[in-house]
Amino acid sequence: MEKGYHAFHPGKVWLDTDGNRIHAHGGSVLYWEGVYYWYGENKEFTNGENGIWHNGVNMYASEDLYNWRFVGNIIPAQPEDPESPLHPAAKMDRPHIIYNEKTKKFVCWVKVMCKDGKQRSTVLSADNLTGPYRTQRTNLLPCGFSAGDFDMAVGEDGRAYYYFEKVHTETICADLTEDYLDVTGHFSRHFLHPEGVPYVREATAHFLRKGKHYLLTSGTTGYFPNPSEVAIGDDWHGPFTVLGDPHPADTTATSFHSQISSVFRVEGKKDLFIAVADRWLPERTDLSYSDYGPLYARAYAPDGNEEEKQQAKGQIRKLAGFQNTAIADYVWLPLRFDGEQVIIDWYDTWSLEDYE
Repeated sequence: MEKGYHAFHPGKVWLDTDGNRIHAHGGSVLYWEGVYYWYGENKEFTNGENGIWHNGVNMYASEDLYNWRFVGNIIPAQPEDPESPLHPAAKMDRPHIIYNEKTKKFVCWVKVMCKDGKQRSTVLSADNLTGPYRTQRTNLLPCGFSAGDFDMAVGEDGRAYYYFEKVHTETICADLTEDYLDVTGHFSRHFLHPEGVPYVREATAHFLRKGKHYLLTSGTTGYFPNPSEVAIGDDWHGPFTVLGDPHPADTTATSFHSQISSVFRVEGKKDLFIAVADRWLPERTDLSYSDYGPLYARAYAPDGNEEEKQQAKGQIRKLAGFQNTAIADYVWLPLRFDGEQVIIDWYDTWSLEDYE
């Protein structure tokens, strides 16, 4: 098939080389042996009405970052087992894959929002990037915490780190064991928000540039977008200094109607990093953060009146309607640096050729 894309078109429907909508949500991009691999949640059947949360994890491959061929459903859903964390109704999110040079294994962590209200991790591994992945751990509470959205990173020395939202309170950076299948128990705390939702940081995306560690995060407003935040530190464990919202030109305070998922560096470019983000609700780009941010604050206020909380939650549900993430889109934008400050500008169309 002749290549169909020659540039990025943020917020537009993105098709693979077979002409099908790409489903790699909450995803990441990994460069391996000269090829880019993009993987994430398969939401093709998640229409907000049928009880299906996911259909496993999809992977795509590309040499140019514009045109993606479907590799496969590398971690299939398990509809035959209602208790499986990979059952289609289980709220499985945000797969992250890292390579362990010592064990020669690819290790994938996913988070699962469980029926008891806690968020637990499932850990899988494979001999090859494209699978098959076999479950190694389930129902893991890292460091004893309910662990939400996260990112994972590996240092040059082979040590790996796990950045996650301790649900509705703060961000944790935890060291992984040598095999990357568990946490060691050593961790640090960051961005404590005792006021809770919507201020707590989630969807952490880590990247390293010029010896500095950056964390891009979103607030906590479900599938509604909100102001992102960027922080910088000298070490994996920080301390991190908050630099503010990297989208200063966005008057809607919605991070251009998207939620950060990951950041990756483009090979062969001098200093080009791309922010990978999801536009979960493409039919609600008419809304600004001011339309629902205060509702979330009231709905989850630690000392709020219960009746007022329920009223606010009802207003949120009315605004959201059916959350049909089967039609969710992607917003890929380049990072711009002003000294150490990260800035993300909007482009209707942009290309790699615009960068050194």
